Order: sequence, then structure tokens, then C-alpha cells
Amino acid sequence: MTEDELTLKQCQALVDEWIRTIGVRYYSELTNTAVLMEEVGEVARIMARRYGDQSFKKSDEAYDLADEFADVLFVLICLANQTGVDLTEAFRRNLDKKTGRDRERHANNPKLK
Repeated sequence: MTEDELTLKQCQALVDEWIRTIGVRYYSELTNTAVLMEEVGEVARIMARRYGDQSFKKSDEAYDLADEFADVLFVLICLANQTGVDLTEAFRRNLDKKTGRDRERHANNPKLK
């Protein structure tokens, strides 16, 4: 890992520090869940226009996919912090689960060949 890369643990700490020093406090978990859905919707809007069949409107041109992904990540990290989830450990467990469950399934899927 290079000096400018962040771990999930560091991201969780940075978001927490930002919330406490600049954001004043976390929104409620329910509000943050709604905000997460809003941000995911903005990603979907860009994807539908860039990779799907919809065309961009003038109002869509200012959207930046990388920035919208970062918005999703930020709010997801807020929710993890609020609910006591260690994203590093959760991600490791989830990857282990997927590896055990999907190793043969994906390798034998003719649609993926």
C-alpha cells in the first residue's frame, strides 16, 4: 500500500472525525439510510445514461461518477460508524463467504465463459 492509500479503518476514522468537527453530528440512522438511497440513485442515473439506453439531459452533465461513488461510500461509512460495524472485518467475512459459496458456481457458469 502506498502512502496515499487509505484502509477501510482509516476511512471510518476520517469520516468520524469530519462528522464531529465539521458536520456537527451524524444524521439519524434512518435519515442516513434515505440519503444513501438518494446517492445510489444518482449513481444509477449516471450509469443509465452513460452505459444504458438513456441520453444525458443538460442537467445531468454536471454529475461526476467518481464523486457520486464517493458520496455513496461516505454515507455507507457513516452508517457503519453509527451502527458499530467494522467495515474491514465485515468485508473480510463477506469475501470469505462469497469465496466459499461461489468458487465452483462461477467457474462452472457457462454464461461467464
